[in-house]
Amino acid sequence: QVQLVESGGGLVQAGGSLRLSCAASGRTFSSYDMGWFRQAPGKEREFVSAISRRGENSEYADSVKGRFTSSRDNAKNTVYLQMNSLKPEDTAVYYCARRRVGFFARSKNSYDYWGQGTQVTVSS
Repeated sequence: QVQLVESGGGLVQAGGSLRLSCAASGRTFSSYDMGWFRQAPGKEREFVSAISRRGENSEYADSVKGRFTSSRDNAKNTVYLQMNSLKPEDTAVYYCARRRVGFFARSKNSYDYWGQGTQVTVSS
């Protein structure tokens, strides 16, 4: 059983920054690509970013490209999401998830384990 625990969310003013962390249990963390999604009230859960198992490749939703950066430390079983130049429309619960091998990065159906989420609120 894999457990994912996000942290680092909070309240920040527009233009500010936050860094989210996602700590994973288990010894196979480095074998899997990981993803970040977010869900705002009344909206579908949407793709934010994905990072490859060794961290050499990442991709981003157009809405966050150039502002958010994914990284990972496999020695610590942790993946990160650095969020800069935050906007009120970034307000959501942010989730990390583990991607099934060979599945499409931007679909939430490609992910088999999810964290409980961490709230990010950006005030204007």
